[in-house]
Amino acid sequence: MLNGYERQFVYVYGAVSPLQGEFDWMICGEMNTVRMGQFLGQVSHAHPDEFIVMVVDGASSHKAKDLAVPENIRLVPLPAYAPELNPQEHVWDELREKEFPNRVFNHIDAVIAQLHTGLPRLAEDHVRVHSLTAWPWIVSLNLNAH
Repeated sequence: MLNGYERQFVYVYGAVSPLQGEFDWMICGEMNTVRMGQFLGQVSHAHPDEFIVMVVDGASSHKAKDLAVPENIRLVPLPAYAPELNPQEHVWDELREKEFPNRVFNHIDAVIAQLHTGLPRLAEDHVRVHSLTAWPWIVSLNLNAH
């Protein structure tokens, strides 16, 4: 008798500040415009005195017309099919490598529990986040908001 596979999903929104090594994150049961708006609100609230330029990929929830973008955040889309330009991808690689190496989980709750352990650990390690994401071309940018 063959056993079927059942897939369950959990999503993590993430934003990284390469220069400071800061990492904001939010775990969700779905990825959509409402959740993206909530995440942007969370990031805005965590950094109220900063103007944030957030580079986003082409996910539909990142460019929806009804997406609520806080006043202190501007979204800049990546070129299509260019994940190598997004430093956040290295954060996801690090999370997979350090928190989920060669592991099989029997239930989605165990995955979520591991995320609740690993994400704060990574977010607290500003030196590691900086080393993963502060690529020379990012560090050399001179950003002046006017």
